[in-house]
This record gives sequence, structure tokens and C-alpha cells, in this order.
Amino acid sequence: MQPLLQHLLDLQNVDVRLNDVRARLAKFPKKLAEVDARVAAAKADVEASKAAQLATIKDRKRYELDVEQWKEKVRKYRDQTSQIKTNEAYRALQHEVQMAEEEIAKAEDRLLEQMVASEEYDRRIKASERALKEVEEATRGERSKIETERTAAEKDLADLNSERERAVAGIPENLLDHYDRIVKKHNGIALAEVRDEKCGACGMIIRPHVFQEMRRAGSEELFHCETCTRILYYIEPSVSAAPARASASPTSASASTSRES
Repeated sequence: MQPLLQHLLDLQNVDVRLNDVRARLAKFPKKLAEVDARVAAAKADVEASKAAQLATIKDRKRYELDVEQWKEKVRKYRDQTSQIKTNEAYRALQHEVQMAEEEIAKAEDRLLEQMVASEEYDRRIKASERALKEVEEATRGERSKIETERTAAEKDLADLNSERERAVAGIPENLLDHYDRIVKKHNGIALAEVRDEKCGACGMIIRPHVFQEMRRAGSEELFHCETCTRILYYIEPSVSAAPARASASPTSASASTSRES
């Protein structure tokens, strides 16, 4: 492989890893937001329980005041009985007393309901506060892990950026611009390996004379896939396959002798 192609391939390897690191880094804000949302939800549950309890306390005080006000009316009505002169006025006053006592009973029932509700909200507050503490403890560990992972990813990003600077040093500026345009067009992959005389990215068959020129020693021309426009490169198969083919010959000869006999 010509040196310029090797430089481009090295650059692509770095860029692929850079994209992977950037994708990892892009996920951390969402992860942290999810952690914060869980804590916020637990805090909101505590605040909602406290707000409900406060509303219950206010209602209870209002009903307590209602009870006292109606009791005061009953006392006044009864104090007036000694001044009543007629049976009709007496019955009317007794009716007012009865009405006031009914209101007292209603207010006391509502007061009892609020007292029971207040006890329930006390239990809810304690339960939600325990849940909040558990969430905070759990998310503290999660946040620490996420921050550690993000710090590691940021270090990887810095290292890879330095590696990329070294990789682009051996590439002419016009070729680097050409590489960047193909990268943007093809989601980060500008080079494609030729396999079985086909583009390894899109599967387009490479013209025979192009393939022969790519294999020619000393060739400095860059070839592009006619379909996807990626820069093509070819790696000659390893010679390690030769011994395997050679070792098959004795077996074939033996089999041939056996058939002849």
C-alpha cells in the first residue's frame, strides 16, 4: 500500500475512534439529567406531602374556629332564654339553638376528618423523606460513576485529538479537504477496502484495469469507487495461505495413487 493511502487509513482509524468517544460524551448529559430527575421527583413528593399536610392544618384550624363560634352562639341563645316572654319566641330560640348544635356537630366531624388526614400526611412525609434519602444515596454513587466515565472519555478525546494532529501531518491539505468532504457524505467513512474485486462499502465491482493498477507496485494514483465515491485501497493477501495449499498436495497424490491401484 502506498504511504499516502496508509496515512489516510490511519487518519480514518483515528476518526472512527473519535466519533465513538464523541458519541459516548454526548450521552453523559442525558444520564446526569435522568439522575437529577429522579432526585427532583423524590423531593417533589416530599414537598407535595408537606403542602397537603399544611392545607389540612389550615382547614383544621378553620373548623376549630367554626366549632368555637357556633358554641358561642349556643351560649348566647341560652342566655337569652331567661328574657323570653312568649312561647313562640321561646320555640324560635330553641330552634336556633338546635341549628347551631347541628352546625357544631358538622364542624366537629370535619375537624375529626382533618385530624385523621393530618396523621396520614405525617406518615406520608416520613415515608417520602426516607425514599428521598435512599434516592440521594443511590444517585450519589451513580453520579460519581458517570463523572468518572466522563472524565475518562474526555481524556480519550484529548489523546485522540493529539493523535489526529500527528496523522494529518503527512497528508497534503487539498487531499485532507477531499477526505473531509467524503467523510461528511458517508457518515465518517471515507476509505473502503477492496475485497473480491468489489468495494467493501457498497459492493460495486471494480473495473479489472483499475484493480490491476491498484495492485501494481509503485502506483501512486488514488482510485475512487464509481458508485459511493469513497477512496479505495487494497491489501494483498498474506503469504501464510501458501503452506496450507502446499500441504494439500501429498494428500491428493495419495488419493490418486489409491484410485490407480
